[in-house]
Amino acid sequence: MMNALKARRVAVLLAVVLGSASAAIPAPRPTANMVTGNVTSQPIGHYEFCQRHADECNIRFGSTTPAKVTSYGWDMIHQVNSSVNHRITPKTDMEVYGQEEYWEYPVDAGDCEDYALQKRKELAQKGFSLSDLLITVVRKPDGEGHAVLTVRTTDGDFVLDNLTDDVKIWFDTPYTFLKRQASFNTGRWVTIEDGREVLVGALR
Repeated sequence: MMNALKARRVAVLLAVVLGSASAAIPAPRPTANMVTGNVTSQPIGHYEFCQRHADECNIRFGSTTPAKVTSYGWDMIHQVNSSVNHRITPKTDMEVYGQEEYWEYPVDAGDCEDYALQKRKELAQKGFSLSDLLITVVRKPDGEGHAVLTVRTTDGDFVLDNLTDDVKIWFDTPYTFLKRQASFNTGRWVTIEDGREVLVGALR
């Protein structure tokens, strides 16, 4: 009887210790660079943008290794993000163009994807490769679709967002990441495999 009771106490103690150890193990942290998957559907707004700017949407790259960004480069990233955010007035596509999902370089007003396009253009003019400047579709915590610019670097993938002047590594943002431009072709899009939570679908 005593042996059975002692064995039971040992089993309970062991379960508590193992349970505490298990609880102390942190959840896997996303990688600094997003893990992308297969080629997926192109957002309709980008497809129509490519019809108007065909020369920008069939640029292919042999190497897709992210670039190392210098101190000067980081200054440019922060400067462009803040400058575009403050120069462009936020307005919907319906307000600016009279239709939904119209992606275009903004003149003085636009919505999220227009900000992303302008930042991409300005950073490319400063020497960044288009293979590292990727428009990315995300879902906000309230479920609304949103677009940002991802800058790929050897330090990780960083997000330039019209909703904040802060440049953050992708997993420190509040978004669910759905898909982005492919780093190997400016006209193709790929899924994001570790985009946080369960992806319920991609915007079309």
